[in-house]
Amino acid sequence: MIGIIGGSGLYDIEGFTGRGEKVVETPFGEPSAPLVTGWLSGQDVAFLARHGRGHRLLPSEINYRANIHALKSLGVRRIFSVSAVGSMKEKLVPGHMVVADQFFDHTKGRISTFFGNGVVGHVALAHPICDATAKTLGDGADDAGATVHRGGTYICIEGPQFSTKAESTIYRSWGVDVIGMTNVTEAKLAREAGICYATLAMVTDYDCWHEEHDAVTTEMVIQVLLKNVEMSKEIVRRAVARAGEIGPCECASASANAVITARDHIPADARARLGAILGGALD
Repeated sequence: MIGIIGGSGLYDIEGFTGRGEKVVETPFGEPSAPLVTGWLSGQDVAFLARHGRGHRLLPSEINYRANIHALKSLGVRRIFSVSAVGSMKEKLVPGHMVVADQFFDHTKGRISTFFGNGVVGHVALAHPICDATAKTLGDGADDAGATVHRGGTYICIEGPQFSTKAESTIYRSWGVDVIGMTNVTEAKLAREAGICYATLAMVTDYDCWHEEHDAVTTEMVIQVLLKNVEMSKEIVRRAVARAGEIGPCECASASANAVITARDHIPADARARLGAILGGALD
């Protein structure tokens, strides 16, 4: 099964059939919304509205662990994540798409791991994006006729406010490409869960570093976002159609040797909580 995380508007992709809903309970609480399942381009898919139906959840309020756990429990092994971002480089024009391959985590106080409460584990995150999944998204964007940039660093801030001009200028000096508020947390948890993950970042604005765009407003973002959403639907549809061509990769075994805690010291409740995520890694 392929997981698709984004706005609820993604459900309305042309060719999506057999629509159903699943309310999934997880040891980490409720996901953002019921998962919408069905068939798209010959593939079994599950959609998740990241911010809940009606966009009710701030980036900081999203229960990321529940979202990833719910997708994993349904059998999702690959996630296409779609989100709006600001551009930190002149060449990344509003309306363009970026398939990021790196993250810089500048969030504050989020829970971004399944480990803890009796189980210590560490996974490699040098390359936080699944290359094969990212390539498929990029190819889907090419097929759809989008202007797509392959590669780039996504800096994830806490929000919900947009950056100050000083912050934006500093972030640019760090060499990042786009700025958003959600995807690094998903990527970290997907890696621990052994799920292939890639991001389609839809550029909506130039943040506030640009001298001609120094006052980013919600209205500005939404205006471009509405245009981007239509293109993103076509990109996702075409990427899903290509997903059957992807071969096996190492993402599924990311946590195979991650657990450091002595097995006879792992509490029973931790085994129950992490069983669906780590499987045999706790044995």
